[in-house]
Amino acid sequence: MSVSSTSTPTVLRGMGKAEFVAICAALMALNALAVDIMLPALQQIGESLQVTNENHRQLIVTAYLLGFGVAQLFYGPLSDRFGRRIPLLLGLVVYVIGAFAITATSSFTTLLILRFIQGAGSAGTRVITISIVRDVYGGRQMAEVSSLIMMVFMIVPIIAPGTGQAILFLGEWHLIFIFIGLGGMLVGGWMFLRMPETLDPQNVRPFTPSVILSGFKIVLTNRTALCYTIASAFVFGALFGFINSAQQVYGEIYGLGKWTPVAFATVAVLMSGSAFINSKLVVKLGIRKLSHWSLIGFICTTGIWLLVQVMGPSPMPFLLFMAFFSFSMFQFGWIGANFNALAMEPLGHVAGTASSVLGFMGTVGGSTIGAFIGQAYDGTATPLVCGYFFLGIIGLLFVLLAEKGKLFRPQNAPVKE
Repeated sequence: MSVSSTSTPTVLRGMGKAEFVAICAALMALNALAVDIMLPALQQIGESLQVTNENHRQLIVTAYLLGFGVAQLFYGPLSDRFGRRIPLLLGLVVYVIGAFAITATSSFTTLLILRFIQGAGSAGTRVITISIVRDVYGGRQMAEVSSLIMMVFMIVPIIAPGTGQAILFLGEWHLIFIFIGLGGMLVGGWMFLRMPETLDPQNVRPFTPSVILSGFKIVLTNRTALCYTIASAFVFGALFGFINSAQQVYGEIYGLGKWTPVAFATVAVLMSGSAFINSKLVVKLGIRKLSHWSLIGFICTTGIWLLVQVMGPSPMPFLLFMAFFSFSMFQFGWIGANFNALAMEPLGHVAGTASSVLGFMGTVGGSTIGAFIGQAYDGTATPLVCGYFFLGIIGLLFVLLAEKGKLFRPQNAPVKE
């Protein structure tokens, strides 16, 4: 159902647009909470569990993201059959139990397994939240609301690393996972009390192998959805690469120490501002024009960044590094939400399954690419910067495939087959 940005859809039954955006943002922010708040604790966790290879500590992030990605395949069909609320609430229960269970482990292998399970529980917050947004909004309005959700969502990366650092001042790393579990309980209770069922009864799909496979086929044979999802996976792979190696880049190369959360917050503030600007511009300029120009700008910025990284002083001055990184991520804020809207737009009748398949491809693909970038860390930022530039180019190639070589088309303009 597509509505104007100023109206409140009747399906929300008394919930205002602001609260709808806030709940959706809080649900999706649980994933950022599960990753970003523990980044300051990676070293302490590694020392506590006898992990000697610092690059292996990144697996704490990767395990979560892989569970988060793989489980998305199941939430979509479940939510298309049983509605959005029940599968989402069950996923939140798994997320909370996984967080609390980690506090009792003394084995790095067990911790990785529990992180995978926790990620699997949180997968519903991504798949089903996007499905809920697609149930309620479409087209440019979906991109606008998605941008507002992203703007609120980015509050967590701003405060999470600092919060994690503050918790470490009060105690050891297990307290961080207690905090994560409590956060999941709080958001789950809010969602249970306020979010109505948004699945249109006409779009309910049987939960049978043949129907599920036919839904997957609908998604995977839609060129626009498939290519924009693959493009997103590559571009997000760069972000995941940064998340994996951020503690080493900020801590080892630039020696920020306790100031690392400030660096995280600076970039997160810019991304939040970018998402807000996107919510205003996308309605006027259109999804394609804004996201295509942003991707081209992203490639140009990271290309110059790479030249300076390779040919300039080593390490690059910190302020120059932050300037390149911040400007790249500002443009990134105009890519993610818009690419997601473009991928979901033709699939409203199978929104849950579509969000499931596209989320699986984007998250597993992006986290795998990010893991390779993280493991390539060699004491310099070169692997990270190379990843940003070359993954941006690959993303552009898939956008060109989606658009049959023609960028900047107006919304809903036909594509010549």
